[in-house]
Amino acid sequence: MLDWRRMDSSPSGLADQPAHKKGRLYLIATPIGNLEDITVRALRLLGEVDLIACEDTRHTAKLLHHYGINKPTLSYHQHNEASRAGELLERLERGADIALVTDAGTPLVSDPGLRLVSLCLERRIPVSPIPGPSAVIAALAASGLPAEEFVFVGFLPSRPNARRKVLGELAHEKRMLALYEAPHRLVDTLSDALQYLGRRQAVIAREMTKVHEEFLRGDLAELLVRVQQKPIRGEITLMVGPPSPGQQQDEQLSTSRLHERVEQIMREQNIDRKAALKAAARERGLTKREAYKQFVSGG
Repeated sequence: MLDWRRMDSSPSGLADQPAHKKGRLYLIATPIGNLEDITVRALRLLGEVDLIACEDTRHTAKLLHHYGINKPTLSYHQHNEASRAGELLERLERGADIALVTDAGTPLVSDPGLRLVSLCLERRIPVSPIPGPSAVIAALAASGLPAEEFVFVGFLPSRPNARRKVLGELAHEKRMLALYEAPHRLVDTLSDALQYLGRRQAVIAREMTKVHEEFLRGDLAELLVRVQQKPIRGEITLMVGPPSPGQQQDEQLSTSRLHERVEQIMREQNIDRKAALKAAARERGLTKREAYKQFVSGG
């Protein structure tokens, strides 16, 4: 069995070479569930850095204890990021090497860290990514949906109107959509996605790499019914496939009919195209922006 603690800690590449004047910030990906899903390099660096900045120190302590790593930790999360980033920057400028980790997955991917990384780049402090677990990539691989291209949405807005606005803007997206969602908002998100995206094939990936790992597959309407009947818990990644050829034809037909309706309203009410488009949008329950995008996309 490989013992990562006995490995030669000498640099294996430029990314690991210690800075002589300033420290280095390491963005270390950590397990999304199973503690065994961490790289040898990540473990070595966690044991070598001067400080570990954590989204939740208690959560990270479980990982460090599991591997016998004893290093000082400091909280760094969305609520203290503005003040804590400056403190960490000062330590880096004095020569300290710091690891930034989140509760699960890769830092900055729907997690804190952007402020600190931006400051480091401004001050020419080296920033090294240490790749590893990512919920969106794991879900993408196991989804069974076309994975050549995808759009990572992250978390949708929690407010209904804002969420629907984003989904409306994604309605004409032909690539796979990947997003994170909280369990208590999943029914609302599936309902809105069905309304704006249609009955696309989708996968709900729940508690990946953990004991209760589960994948629910079907179209958005089927998944909505299943979740309404039996609510699910845990960490959720939702993958929504691209529209089928039939759905694309329906969208084109809908756009064509929108043009026809706008022209009809212009004739009947003797109003200009802008006013007619606004009236047609109101009839169809679309925002002015959504109606305009449909109208323009139809040429």
